[in-house]
Amino acid sequence: MADKLIVKELDQVAVRFSGDSGDGMQLAGNIFSTVSATVGNGISTFPDYPADIRAPQGSLTGVSGFQVNIGSGKVYTPGDKCDVLVAMNAAALKTQYKYAKPDATIIIDTDAFRESDLQKAAFKTDDPIAEMGIDKDRVIACPITQMVKDCLADTGMDAKSVVKCRNMFALGLVCWLFSRDIEIAFNFLREKFAKKPGVAEANIKVIQAGYDYGHNTHSQAMNVYRVETKEKVPGRYMDITGNKATAYGLIAAAEKAGLRLFLGSYPITPATDILHELSKHKSLGVITVQCEDELAGCSSALGASFAGALGVTSTSGPGICLKSEAMNLAVILELPLVVIDVQRGGPATGLPTKSEQTDLLQVLFGRNGETPMPVVAATSPTDCFDAAYSACKIALEHMTPVVLLTDAFVANGSAAFKLPKLEEYPAINPPYVPESMKGTWTPYMRDEKTGARYWAVPGREGFQHILGGLEKDDKTGAISTNPENHDLMCRKRQAKVDNIEVPDVEVLGDKDDAELLIVGFGGTYGHLHAAMDDLRAEGKKVALAHFKFINPLPKNTSAVLKKYKKVVVAEQNLGQFAGFLRMKVDGFVPYQYNEVKGQPFVESELVSAFKKIIEG
Repeated sequence: MADKLIVKELDQVAVRFSGDSGDGMQLAGNIFSTVSATVGNGISTFPDYPADIRAPQGSLTGVSGFQVNIGSGKVYTPGDKCDVLVAMNAAALKTQYKYAKPDATIIIDTDAFRESDLQKAAFKTDDPIAEMGIDKDRVIACPITQMVKDCLADTGMDAKSVVKCRNMFALGLVCWLFSRDIEIAFNFLREKFAKKPGVAEANIKVIQAGYDYGHNTHSQAMNVYRVETKEKVPGRYMDITGNKATAYGLIAAAEKAGLRLFLGSYPITPATDILHELSKHKSLGVITVQCEDELAGCSSALGASFAGALGVTSTSGPGICLKSEAMNLAVILELPLVVIDVQRGGPATGLPTKSEQTDLLQVLFGRNGETPMPVVAATSPTDCFDAAYSACKIALEHMTPVVLLTDAFVANGSAAFKLPKLEEYPAINPPYVPESMKGTWTPYMRDEKTGARYWAVPGREGFQHILGGLEKDDKTGAISTNPENHDLMCRKRQAKVDNIEVPDVEVLGDKDDAELLIVGFGGTYGHLHAAMDDLRAEGKKVALAHFKFINPLPKNTSAVLKKYKKVVVAEQNLGQFAGFLRMKVDGFVPYQYNEVKGQPFVESELVSAFKKIIEG
């Protein structure tokens, strides 16, 4: 037993797991975040995948990271820097140390720091700790691989399978550092590997070994962290990713509307998990089809919508390009369709595992002709549920395709999610054609209040009809090339979208007397909120207006943006939302903060930039 333990009580603390893409860092991070969410901590996670499908083992380009920030209350970001860094090999230490705080605890597997490992990681000496200027008293250096082999020596597992359990040893050690209840991790593994109980028990044994290692051999480097939950709101919670929350939101909307849910999709990073998740729920009437290409995915969903289902298709930026023809068709057919775009780094293949907000103008305008389309942008992993529900409600009640924007950060990230009660969500009432119109109805007759055309589901006697991609006459529904009719139909489709009622944008912080209004949309909400909080803590007067509904914009948009002397629009592109707001709000000329790095904003950099704007 070494020095007396130091117990650090913190409001927030961040852990970063890093290693080869095959080292299971995402699983270890997910389990740790689940354990933390279960005990009531706020959490925010950031899985940082390499773009390589399988880089050479031990290489610098193959490092996979997973950062989780846990807090006593609401947690808005995964944290700029981590308090604990787990580096399972030399390359992980080399590439990930920049994300560690100066006083962070570093955990390394000394068995993965051999001469060959150091060479692959481009170290010049045989002492990487000294070479990087790391205080050795902050390093927990232990032979994790060998200890895992010893732990599982009597299980009969093959050598490759044994080594795959290294991540669980690191997880057990981290759970000890944070006084986590490892029984929760045990239950997670037993559920995940229900069909392979031997695998589950082996991993459980290794977690216990890592936990015991921390308990029995703690050193000066081992600070114990305590993050107590301040306010517990009663309810059932789970750790949920944005993609899973999106899938659940779609299911909830279909249930509320009394419709079957159909997803037509083509696999693409980082949207594929939505297809994977929905495919598990056939018992709820969900139909999923993995199509041969993006156009087929969108077209099949549109066909399902014509047949009376809730049609959904999912993709990322390059897929939106390919779906645009079918999205155009959805506009002129005036059928409900939800198009989910999980934005990633571009252009072209770009950075497929990284996150950007660079598809905004594409989903607003990236089609031929006048094709107005509502756009909703989810603000966090848990908000993906509500955003998906809202997108479905708009699509079904207004007979229009709707784009739901998320991004790789919120889609792959996770947070503590309080399971909602469906009865508390608003009703979804599609504009079905009334029986009283039988015999007089034509396909483009509209509901006077919403401007949506009435929906006649095939099979209803007396409501047979044909839809198509050619312009139709407003009154008869027959093909029309009449110039005045085309102008009329374009204006009606535009008015239908413009008149959709969306909630006002809320102003947070110093809404009455802010020196600076921060404006953002979608997945940057957490970082912008945290930056606002930091500035207010320094005595600055700052407010935040974050947009979830992009098209149509909330009715109070102009009043909010014109109220403040200084407004900065911060986004992960080169100014797309700022340009759209300038188009929609006369005389609006904001400051801009733009990054296109494929990484989340850095809170401290936002604070510095916004402070300069305030101070002139």
